[in-house]
Amino acid sequence: MDLSWMAWTTPTAIFFAVIAGLLVLMCAWEAVSPGGAPRKGILQFETTRGDRLFVSLLGSAFINMAWLMFAGPPLWWALGACLLFALFVFLFV
Repeated sequence: MDLSWMAWTTPTAIFFAVIAGLLVLMCAWEAVSPGGAPRKGILQFETTRGDRLFVSLLGSAFINMAWLMFAGPPLWWALGACLLFALFVFLFV
């Protein structure tokens, strides 16, 4: 398979590996503790674990884009903000 069309840099590979790792982790979590019953959080609609993962990934994308727009690289502080955002989403949404 020829993958030369994509710029496979180390950060790109790490990004895709982290997303794949999160999906594997969520599958393992579901296998260990099935169900993950939907719950209502501060947004007042039901979310499951997968919904909260999706919201945290989507929000993290916007945090990184805003960081690049207003502060520019490097993105280490944005990564910290994304981790805090994901923690907030999984606890309260």
